[in-house]
Parts: sequence; structure tokens; C-alpha cells
Amino acid sequence: MITEKISMKIAIVLGTRPEIIKLAPLITKLNRKNTQVIFTGQHYDYEMSLQFIEQLGLPKPDYSLKISHSEPPTQIGEIITKLPKIFKNIKPDTVIVQGDTNTVLAASLASLKSGIPVSHVEAGLRSFDWRMPEEHNRIATDHISEYLFAPTNNSKDNLTSEHVHGRIFVTGNTVIDAINTYVNMSSKKSSFAIDIENYILMTLHRAENVDHKKTLSSIISAILETKHNVIFPAHPRTVKRLREFNLYNKLQKSKNILLIDSVGYFEMLELMKNCSFIVTDSGGIQEEATAPKIRKKVLVTRKTTDRPEAVASGMSQVIGVEKKNIVKAIKKTILNPSIHSRKTPYGKGNASQKIIKILQKNL
Repeated sequence: MITEKISMKIAIVLGTRPEIIKLAPLITKLNRKNTQVIFTGQHYDYEMSLQFIEQLGLPKPDYSLKISHSEPPTQIGEIITKLPKIFKNIKPDTVIVQGDTNTVLAASLASLKSGIPVSHVEAGLRSFDWRMPEEHNRIATDHISEYLFAPTNNSKDNLTSEHVHGRIFVTGNTVIDAINTYVNMSSKKSSFAIDIENYILMTLHRAENVDHKKTLSSIISAILETKHNVIFPAHPRTVKRLREFNLYNKLQKSKNILLIDSVGYFEMLELMKNCSFIVTDSGGIQEEATAPKIRKKVLVTRKTTDRPEAVASGMSQVIGVEKKNIVKAIKKTILNPSIHSRKTPYGKGNASQKIIKILQKNL
């Protein structure tokens, strides 16, 4: 394990479960004495996110904001208001953020206006789809950041073409670090018993899918029509929309779909390891599924993807949100879910080590 030089003080700001997973490898390698973790609690399931931190063996956050679960502008405003007081107290040399959430944008703005360099993990991703709130967040954060840790050369090219202000480094994606750390222990740590064979794993959570009745209805209708076993861990926000759009009961009554509450990280690893293939709108799962110890085909229920590397490698396929296209893609993949590529495009699982060495050298 590497620990950073004593003089380097780090603040890590995170607010959602994907951020916890992808920042866990960094948190565990950084010098605990000089690293402060700030948790915003952006997700609906605040307590579950804290349990996630405990489940991964991470220390309890040094600060928890407990922001309101209201509209994005209010969330962002609350975080921007509260963080500078914490930054003033701990005086970090840099603030590390990961990804493209409201927490990331707010923490980056608060850091910039506090005169603290921003270090953006997973910089340079682009969907070129302005409907996605995440696209707004990541573009703004990339142009605010001093240190940009791009997971791939494609991400680096995006940043270069936009003439970002900060310095760009290609490091791989820390999600592969996390897989390598936790995948072998997931069978023992998981509390979810799987007694269904030959199933599809499905997740849905993106606003452009679940907040629109027509789109969500199209996806659900396609899944129902395939008549194949599906395990569907549903995000609280997704459950809310399923009920609102009168889709929840249809899923519950289905003989082939197992609708369950959202699960922990080890449970999700087990579901990914044992499924036939995955249907999802998650960016993180598109990356995780490429890891050598997962290696599952992913059908992406979106019009665009910010993970083109997975598509180029043949590990993912963008299938859109139209019912007929989803049904066609699922039926074809049921017949042949195998993938040929054996190498993940997201690095060797040493991204966190690279990031720390870069910060050691530059701070």
C-alpha cells in the first residue's frame, strides 16, 4: 500500500453509491491522518449509502452534510453553501471528486471559489447528449479542475479538444481497482441468495429514462415481452416512478421478473458474476462488466453512451429505448451472450496508485 507524503492534505467529497465504490480504492491507499472524507448524502437512501461505506470497510466520513432530497438546484446550492466552512477548517491542498453528480459539480465550484485545486477522477467522459444532467456536471467540472484523471485515451482526446485549463493524465478507471479488491470476497459477503439460473440482470435509474412515462413504459414492456428470467434491483427513485406510472404491479405480477429492492455492492457483484448478461442504463455497470472477473455482455438502454470504449470492444451495445429494438436485442443476446474481448479498456486496476503518485509529484 502506498501512502502519500505527510505534507499532502486531501479532501475527498462524495455523495452517491457509485462515487463510494470508485473512490474506495483511493481512500484505502491514502494516508488516513491527512485525508478528510466529506459525505453529502445526495442519494435518497442516505442510511444505505452509509452502510455501503461500512460494507466496503471504509472509515466513517469525517463530515456528513445530510442535504435535502429536493430539486438539483437546491441540492447544489446547499452543498456549495456548506462546504467552504469545512474547507476553511481542514485547509486541503486539493479536493478530489469523482464522476458527474450534483455533488461533483457543487464541490468543484465550492473548491474553486475557496482557492483550492480540484482533482477530477474519471474526467473527460462525454455522451454528447445534452438531455443528460450528468453531461452538464462533468463538462463544467472538467473546465474547473486543475488535475484531470482521464480513464482512457478517448476521454483524454475529449478534454484536449475542449482545451481544458487543467493538466490531463490517463490513469485507467478506479472501478477496475474496486472490482479487483472486492470481487473474490463477494460470495462470502453477499447476503442475497440467488436460486435462479440463466437470468438477465437489469437496472434502470437515469432521469431521461425513469422520469418519462413513455420511455419507462417502453423499456418495461419490452422486458415483459421477452418472457425470460430477469432480476431487477430497483433504485428507490425508479420504484417511485414505476408506481406513479402504474407499472409496478405489472412487474410484480410477472412470472419471469423478480423485482427487488436496490442491493449492496457485494450483492450486485454476485448478480453480475452469475447472470447471463445485463440490461442497464448505468455507466458504472458498463465499466464493471468489462472487468476480467465479470466479463458480461451489456445492453445499454440509452440513445447514447459515455462509455464508447466498451462498445468498441464488443462488450456493450447501445440498443436505445424503443420497445421493438430492445426486444430484438435481448432475444438475439439470449441466443449468444458471449463476448470475445478478454481485456478491459479501463486499465489494469492500478488507477488509484497512479493518481496518488501524480498528486504526490505535483502538490
